Amino acid sequence: MLRYTLMRLGIFAGCFVVVWGLVYFGIAPRGLGASNGMWVILLALVVSAPISFVVLRKERDRASVQIVEKVDRVKANLDANRSQEDAADDTSRAQGQAS
Repeated sequence: MLRYTLMRLGIFAGCFVVVWGLVYFGIAPRGLGASNGMWVILLALVVSAPISFVVLRKERDRASVQIVEKVDRVKANLDANRSQEDAADDTSRAQGQAS
């Protein structure tokens, strides 16, 4: 997941530099008044999102598989703990009734 995040940030940084250059040279429009920095960031986000969606598809799928495996492991551990607690509870009740 960290790798995917870093790759996504890299794509955003690249888009930010390109958009900043386009705005600096007057190819892309500037923001109104003092909002130029926010304009460049928003435009870079809008440009980087579809690029990340297409370029990082395999990495996103790989991260998704890792997350699903981790969730399945945690669920299995919780089920194992529940069954141990149930067994201990049943044993203590059986001993209490036998007395």
